[in-house]
Amino acid sequence: MGMPTQLSINYTRTIGLSTKQQQQLLFRFAVLLIACCVSFCIRLFAVIRYESIIHEFDPWFNFRATKVLVEQGTFEFWNWFDSASWYPLGRIVGGTVYPGIMYSAATIYHILHALTFPVDIKDVCVMMAPLFSCFTNIVTYFFTKQVSDTTAGLFAACFIAMVPGYLSRSVAGSYDNECVAITAMILCFFLIVKSVHTGSLFWSGLTCLAYLYMVASWGGYVFITNIYPIYVLVLILCGRYSQRLYVAYSTFYVIGTLLSMQIRFVGFQAVQSSEHMGALIVFVFLQCYCFVNWIRSLVPRDVFVTLYRIFFLAVGAMFMLAAFLATATGYLGPWTGRFYSLLDPTYASKHIPIIASVAEHQPTAWGSYFFDLHILSMLVPAGIYFCFQNVNDGVIFLILYGSFAAYFAGVMVRLMLVLAPAACVLSGIAFSKLLVPNVAQLRKWEQKKDESQWSEIKGVASSWIGVVRRFYCLDSGVDLYSFGWLEVLVLFSSGWFVVVIVCFCASLCLVRLRIACSEPSFRSSWLRYNTKVDAKILSWWDYGYQISGFANRTVIVDNNTWNNSHIATVGRVLNSPERKAFQICKKLDVDYVLVIFGGALGYSSDDINKFLWPIRISHSVDSTVDESAYLTADGNYRVGEGAGPALVESLMYKLCYYRFGEVQFDRGNPAGYDKVRGEVIAKKKFKLRYFEEAFTSRNWLVRIYHVKDLPNIG
Repeated sequence: MGMPTQLSINYTRTIGLSTKQQQQLLFRFAVLLIACCVSFCIRLFAVIRYESIIHEFDPWFNFRATKVLVEQGTFEFWNWFDSASWYPLGRIVGGTVYPGIMYSAATIYHILHALTFPVDIKDVCVMMAPLFSCFTNIVTYFFTKQVSDTTAGLFAACFIAMVPGYLSRSVAGSYDNECVAITAMILCFFLIVKSVHTGSLFWSGLTCLAYLYMVASWGGYVFITNIYPIYVLVLILCGRYSQRLYVAYSTFYVIGTLLSMQIRFVGFQAVQSSEHMGALIVFVFLQCYCFVNWIRSLVPRDVFVTLYRIFFLAVGAMFMLAAFLATATGYLGPWTGRFYSLLDPTYASKHIPIIASVAEHQPTAWGSYFFDLHILSMLVPAGIYFCFQNVNDGVIFLILYGSFAAYFAGVMVRLMLVLAPAACVLSGIAFSKLLVPNVAQLRKWEQKKDESQWSEIKGVASSWIGVVRRFYCLDSGVDLYSFGWLEVLVLFSSGWFVVVIVCFCASLCLVRLRIACSEPSFRSSWLRYNTKVDAKILSWWDYGYQISGFANRTVIVDNNTWNNSHIATVGRVLNSPERKAFQICKKLDVDYVLVIFGGALGYSSDDINKFLWPIRISHSVDSTVDESAYLTADGNYRVGEGAGPALVESLMYKLCYYRFGEVQFDRGNPAGYDKVRGEVIAKKKFKLRYFEEAFTSRNWLVRIYHVKDLPNIG
C-alpha cells in the first residue's frame, strides 16, 4: 500500500497540483464524461427502437458517396459520375459535394479495421452523429471556458448534450453534413477567440485547419467567413485593436482562404463570389489601418493629417475602380439565392420557388424557439446581460455570434441549428453567474440555525448535501463548500433533474416524430425487387436520394436541386393532364411514376399538399402554367367541391385519387373522404389511359404507377 501512495505523492509534486486542484480537475473530467455519455446514449433511440439504418433524405446520398470512397478510393470518388441520378443528364459528384463527412466516416472506418474491428461502413455512418455530438460537448466546454470561465463551460457542455435544436439533427442515422459541421463550427469559434486572445501564429494556424474542415463539411462555412471580419470591425470600432488581432485575422484570411480553395466545390469562389468579399474587404482595411497607425508613429500630427487624407482618397478611388471592373467583367459573381433569402425573407418566394419549397428554408415560427431551445430560451437574455457586465474580446465575439444566429434562425428554420450552441453557451454563463451567489447565500442560511423561517429550506438543502457526500464518498471531515464545483452541484441538482427530464422527454418526442415521418423504405423496397435494374423512376425531387439509396434505381431528379429546369419539367409532368404528362414521360424515358398520398392515412406531408410548389416551379420556366387554374374561384386550394379544373385533370390528382372514391376507409366518413384535406374529393370515378397501377401500400401512402408502352399515342 505504501508504494502506490508514494508514487501518487511524487506524481502530484511533479505536475504541481494540490489536492483541491486534483479534485476540481477530476470533477470537471467526470462532468464532461457524463455529458458525453448522456449525449451519445439519448441519440441512440432510433437504433434501439428500430434498427441501425440511415434515415431522412440527404443522409442516403452521403451514405452512397461514402461507400464509393471506401470501396473505390479517393481518385474514383473525385471523378465519380453518377448516371443513376438526374437522368438523362447525370451528375458529376466529385466537384459538387462537401466531402468532409465522407472522409470523416472513411477515416474512422479504416482506423477501426486497422484495429481489427470488422465493422460495416453503414454502422459507422449511423453512429457518426452521436459520436460527433460528444466532440461537440468537449469543444463547447473549451469555447465557453475561453469566453467566460470553467463553471459556465461545464453548464454549456451539459446543455448542448440535450438541447432539442441540436439533438434533432444529430440522432443516430442522421448522416447529414450538419452532424460534423456543428462540431467544426464551434471548434472554429473557440480557436478564433483563442488566437485573438493570444496573438499566436500557432493558434491562428489551428484556426485555419479547423476552417478547412468546416469548409469541407457544410455550406454554412460562409457564416464563419463573414462573422469573423464583422468581429474584427467591431473590435476596431470599440477601440480594442491590437497586434494580436492583426496577426490572428491576417493569418486566418490568407492561409484559410488558400486552404478553402482546395475544396473543389468551393474553388475560386473563395475570392470571386459576393459572399466572400466582406472578408477580403476587411482584410484590406486591416492592412490599411495598421499601415496608418505605423505612419502616425513616425511623422508629426499635421503631416499625418495631410497624408491620411491623401491615402484615404487614393484607397477609396482604387476600391471603387476595382469594384466597378470586377462587376463589369463578371469576375465578381452574384450572391446566391439562399444568401439573398437570408437578407430578404420574401425573396425566395417571389423569385426562386425551388428554394422556398424546402420546408427547412421557411421562416421560423415563434413556438420553435421554445421547442428547439426549451428552457434556454429564457436564459439567453440573462446570459447576454452578464456578458455586458464583463466585456472582453471573447465576450464580444459571443454576443455577435448569438445576435446574428438569432436573426438567421428567425429567417430560416434550418438555422436554428446554428443558434442552439450559442444559446447553450449564453445559458451556461447565466447559470454560472446566477448560482454562485446563491450558493454563498446558502452558506449564510446554514450558519443561521436558530432562525425558524429557514428550517424547511435548511432541511431540504441538508438532505441534498448528504446525498452528494455519500455519492462522492466524502468523509465527515471534508468541508463540502471548500470543493468549488460541489457548491454549484448542491443547489443545481434538484433543478437539474427537472430540466433533464423535460428536455429529455421533449427531445425523444422530437426524435420519435422525425423517425415516424422518415420510414419510407417499403416504397423503395418494392421498386428494388419488382422492377428492372435499369428502370427510370419519376417522382418529386424530395424522394430522389432515398429511391437511389434504397432501391438502387435511376431517378429523374433528386434532392441536389442543381438544375431548376429539369425539376420544372418533372413538375410539368405532375401538373399536366394525363395525355400531355404521358408524352413528357416518354421523352424522359420514364418507366414508373411514384407519388406519396396521405389522404387515407392522415399523413399531411404528402404530394397533394406540396402540389402548389411543382406548379410554381414549372411556372418559373414555362409561363403557360397558370397557378390560378388550379385554385377555386375564390382563390383557395381545395380538392373537394369547387376544386380548380386544372387540378382535377392533373396527373398528380389522378394518380393520388385513383380508385380512392370507390373505397370507404372509416365508418363515419363517406367514400372518397380525404382525412388531410377534410373533405370529399371532387371527382371520384375516373380511369387511367396511359398509366396503370403497379403498387399501392396497405394504407395507400405510397402509390406507384407503370407508364404504359402504347404504340400510338395519337
